[in-house]
Amino acid sequence: MGVANNRSIASGIAESFVNHGAEIGISYHPNLESRAVGIADQLNASFAYPCDADNEGEIAGFFNKVGNHWDNVDFLVHSIAFADKTYMNGKYSDVTKDAFAQAMNISCYSFTAAARECAPLMKNGGSMITLSYYGAVKYIPNYNVMGVAKSALEASVMYLANDFGVDNIRVNCISAGPVRTLASSAIKDFPELLTWHKTHSPIKANTTLEEVGGTATYLVSELSHGVTGEIIYVDSGYHTIGVRSPENDIK
Repeated sequence: MGVANNRSIASGIAESFVNHGAEIGISYHPNLESRAVGIADQLNASFAYPCDADNEGEIAGFFNKVGNHWDNVDFLVHSIAFADKTYMNGKYSDVTKDAFAQAMNISCYSFTAAARECAPLMKNGGSMITLSYYGAVKYIPNYNVMGVAKSALEASVMYLANDFGVDNIRVNCISAGPVRTLASSAIKDFPELLTWHKTHSPIKANTTLEEVGGTATYLVSELSHGVTGEIIYVDSGYHTIGVRSPENDIK
């Protein structure tokens, strides 16, 4: 869910799945139909349907269509987030009630709604994944209301894992490092964030779609059968750093 273009995290994960033999279907925002349908064709997806995650009824309608295609679903990937970029600059305290509610609804609650609708289709158990970022646990300039929404999303993962564990459904989250995508373009000074991340992470590299796709593939495979309720970082180890090392100073 949430394919935007061929550089979106969702499309990177979808490509990894297909390369490992999965059969997939995708959802996309109605405004991004031409790009998403093109990606669906490239990946030989079974279907591609619009779904506005701001509308709970559309999420339910999407999974009704999924159920008409497949008798059973093995995995769900939720790669959807949105916040009014006006409130991702300046102070977090400037966010309006409506902008806060919209960010929380699309970026957090939509995963809960999707999980609830998808779970009955996972008749043999399954794996659900959502996407987060380090701004959920630490202050990141210009992330603001999205950071608060992602924090709520990560908490939701633990509660959903408990809800669905009895049905052998695992729920996990990938916290990816900064990746240049359509969504990240809304973050002010994003190029500087990429440079800082690359310079100060232990591996000295920015996160790639292939790395996120590989971790997602692991999480939906039997190799991760005992893993649920986890936030797994794919960020070159950046989240382990407390204070930058002097030798990493940018010259």
